[in-house]
Amino acid sequence: MSGAALAAQCGNSAAGFEAWKQQFSQEARARGVGSSAISALMATHYATATINADRGQKSFHLSFDAFMHKRGGAAIASRGRSLKHSDAALFASIEQRYGVPPGPLIAIWGMETAFGAERGNQNMLSSIATLSYDCRRSEFFTDQLYAALKLIDRGTFSASTRGSMHGEVGQTQFMPKTVLEYGVGSLETPSGALMSTANYLHAHGWQRGGGYQPGEVNFAAIQAWNAATVYQQAIAQIGRQIDGGDR
Repeated sequence: MSGAALAAQCGNSAAGFEAWKQQFSQEARARGVGSSAISALMATHYATATINADRGQKSFHLSFDAFMHKRGGAAIASRGRSLKHSDAALFASIEQRYGVPPGPLIAIWGMETAFGAERGNQNMLSSIATLSYDCRRSEFFTDQLYAALKLIDRGTFSASTRGSMHGEVGQTQFMPKTVLEYGVGSLETPSGALMSTANYLHAHGWQRGGGYQPGEVNFAAIQAWNAATVYQQAIAQIGRQIDGGDR
């Protein structure tokens, strides 16, 4: 992947994006990417809004209390308790299969998309392609771009798939590579997104019946989900509030 990233010239403005697409598409064809995905790639545009968002991420630098206030932690916990009861059968089946209780799953669902209400309206492939072209994190997003192209070839995604600023899709905001590795069903549905999230946590060491607060056995799986300390702490606290303080 890094070799491909280096071969197609990265840049820091829109000026070189079209030339980069031509280079990258040749490399992608050589790697077996199909014609439908190549056509989708060539139709992408330089996503200025994505670049602006990537340069301006500030909420993860807030204090924990400020982060919880900004992200509506109390409201997520309150609604999460209701959803835990109204969708009890779904959460019971997920916990039986993956060992992950409702609290942290619902906390992630609420934190990521306000329970599916705010999934983003950017062109997913344009966002990913722009970040792959951009020199700041080209290698990481080149991996994501190849995953997105594979998902388009499979018919899971299309050229018009919508997502958030960095290409995250679905109700719990999976990146394309994560969809490939851990996706279970449709990420646009609550059941598919929550099962996929539980599958991700389980694959990252979640132990059935273990605690998930900082210092406990399952907190590492939450850390794998998101690298920001305040986010990790928020998921643990909101999850405990939803689960009734018994986790």
